Amino acid sequence: MKIKEFFETKPCVMSFEVFPPVRDGSIDRLVPVIDRLSDLNPDFISVTYGAGGTSRDMTVEIASFLKKKGTVEAMAHLTCVGASREQIDTVLQELKANGVINILALRGDPPEGQGRFEKPKNGFGYASELVEYTGTYKFFCIGVAGYPEGHLEAPSFEKDIENLKKKVDAGSDFIITQLFFNNEYFYRFRDAATKAGINVPVVPGIFPIISYGQIKKFTELCGATLPPDLREKLERARDDKQAVERIGIDHALKQSEDLLKQGVPGFHFYSMNRSHHVEEILRNLSLPGRS
Repeated sequence: MKIKEFFETKPCVMSFEVFPPVRDGSIDRLVPVIDRLSDLNPDFISVTYGAGGTSRDMTVEIASFLKKKGTVEAMAHLTCVGASREQIDTVLQELKANGVINILALRGDPPEGQGRFEKPKNGFGYASELVEYTGTYKFFCIGVAGYPEGHLEAPSFEKDIENLKKKVDAGSDFIITQLFFNNEYFYRFRDAATKAGINVPVVPGIFPIISYGQIKKFTELCGATLPPDLREKLERARDDKQAVERIGIDHALKQSEDLLKQGVPGFHFYSMNRSHHVEEILRNLSLPGRS
């Protein structure tokens, strides 16, 4: 089922994100996590590409596995990084052959050690170009990323909204946001998108913090801002893993409850290939249309 159809028929669409295992190159370790996440009755599970597009083949493999398993819809990430048009075409053909009809089209981050994104030879330099090309298949439902605090490389928040509009005009069906920890950034982003004429669903991406070191790395990579009170709590608990996790779950739940009151069309949880923290959040979050 195309993800855009979920937004047309359900009051609150819920999804999770997983990433290909990087240590052993096998999806076997991920299967139990997928099973537990599937038991939570999400509408779809998305599969990332890995840094710099390094896990392209596994992304196709996992998304195809999900589709074949048939318990939950799949969405495969697709990026411009290090790929020619022909290579992207090969991935799209493989996804189509395996019945994977949902794609999150991204420009992608530069590979490790490369300071800035470089357009691949005979490839694409912008997500909007990737969206437009993927749309020529007349087969896929296409989502794109949004940045509540603005993309790190954007010269301004306003310019980033202009770029988002280009992606939507190129054929995007919905937007999933990067992680954020202050809902006011999301509301500002959503209002700016609406003002710019963007009328596709805008879904907040929720990241439950599970370790102190991890959150420092993630906020530096994507530019998300920690509210002072949250930062203070994490600093005090930094050496207590369970306490940090408790703070992360409580904050994500509080965020989700507030977002729900403000009429968001759904939630996308960054699971980090774990299930227990989202399980606890969902036990305490009354999502409309779900028992």
